[in-house]
Amino acid sequence: MTTVRLFLAIAASKSWHVHQLDVNNAFIHGDLTEEVYMKLPKGYKPPPNIINLVRRLKKSLYGLKQASRQWFAKLADCLIHQGFVPSQVDHSLFSKSVGASYTCVLVYVDDLLVGGNDLAAINQLKLVLHQAFSIKDMGQLKFFLGIEVARNHSGIHLSQRKYTLEILEEADVLLSKPVSTPMDYKQHLSSTHSDPYPDPSFYRRLVGKLIYLTTTRPDISFATQQVAQYMSNPSNSHYQAVTRILRYLKSAPSTDLFYPSNSTLHLKSFSDSDWASCLDTRRSVTGYCVYLGNALISWRSKKQQTISRSSCEAEYRAMADTTCELQSLLYLLRDFQISHLQPAVLYCDNQSAVHIAENPTFHERTKHIELDCHLVREKLQNGTIKLLHVSSLHQLADIFTKALPPALFSTLLSKLGVHNL
Repeated sequence: MTTVRLFLAIAASKSWHVHQLDVNNAFIHGDLTEEVYMKLPKGYKPPPNIINLVRRLKKSLYGLKQASRQWFAKLADCLIHQGFVPSQVDHSLFSKSVGASYTCVLVYVDDLLVGGNDLAAINQLKLVLHQAFSIKDMGQLKFFLGIEVARNHSGIHLSQRKYTLEILEEADVLLSKPVSTPMDYKQHLSSTHSDPYPDPSFYRRLVGKLIYLTTTRPDISFATQQVAQYMSNPSNSHYQAVTRILRYLKSAPSTDLFYPSNSTLHLKSFSDSDWASCLDTRRSVTGYCVYLGNALISWRSKKQQTISRSSCEAEYRAMADTTCELQSLLYLLRDFQISHLQPAVLYCDNQSAVHIAENPTFHERTKHIELDCHLVREKLQNGTIKLLHVSSLHQLADIFTKALPPALFSTLLSKLGVHNL
């Protein structure tokens, strides 16, 4: 969904047209390259001279394992034939540039987003797709993959209010008392807490929905990452933590992401970590967020894969993850025909980690760090990124690494670009 958010942030800033299409019975358009046979359905009467009740399929059908792949191949061929070029970073993105005219298509199974600065080119593409497939023109983007999209002169709002209320109703917490933070900052979850939760399937279903809700709700990313670690064997205390997230959502179900129309198109990011915070493994937590101007387009909260020997090492690993995300976004900006001549800024609040990245010499205490983490040094040297120190009080990524007290959580949340309607 990062590509979708990036696309909408650019569309808001450059006043692009954004339309939505739906392909009817998409999977039956795919051409089969393998030999696939099927039994004739009950009630079918073959010709008198035909006794074989098995037929070879010429077209794809719903239920075939290759149906989605063949449909995408068919659509991709159609778009490429019209002059569109697939992205090398996100294969669901196709773009076409002719002079000053720019058009792009984002594909999610049978849902298509079509955008660009040339309405005539968009309408021409709709005509071509309608001739090739049976499509439904949904007009300007309003609702996409459970995300409500509202646009006005000031920018674009993304929310999942309806989806949030459905989760609250399913969990039966609509009458519960709301709270101001998604997780108690004094609580630290572990696998040894309390008795097993009696309905682990329900726990997994709720957490899975919360994970998708983080598409537009970065404020619950850390708390959701914490409870998602225990989906295989949840306890009562883990379910109480899930309930806490739901009570927080009840306090502001309409919270949305806002992409302003007056935003610049320059990347900046914040990277942070919480050293050895996992009580079970002593692994650290990485948190980062990336902005395009004032629009929050990418964020993540995740447990690191290895144990770090110091807070400096944990911060350096977090910087490596953030650098990878920045590089990916720079490639996507190129696909969207956006020039990014200045280095992308990466803010970090650990001076030692910044020093390691800026001094590519042998360090006794960092010689064991994996080579891929030193990607930070390479991108710093070739001018792709620019490292800057930021004080811990202004470290926005802190909200993705740990549970925070209400006052600090509210302060950082107000700076993220998240609004409560």
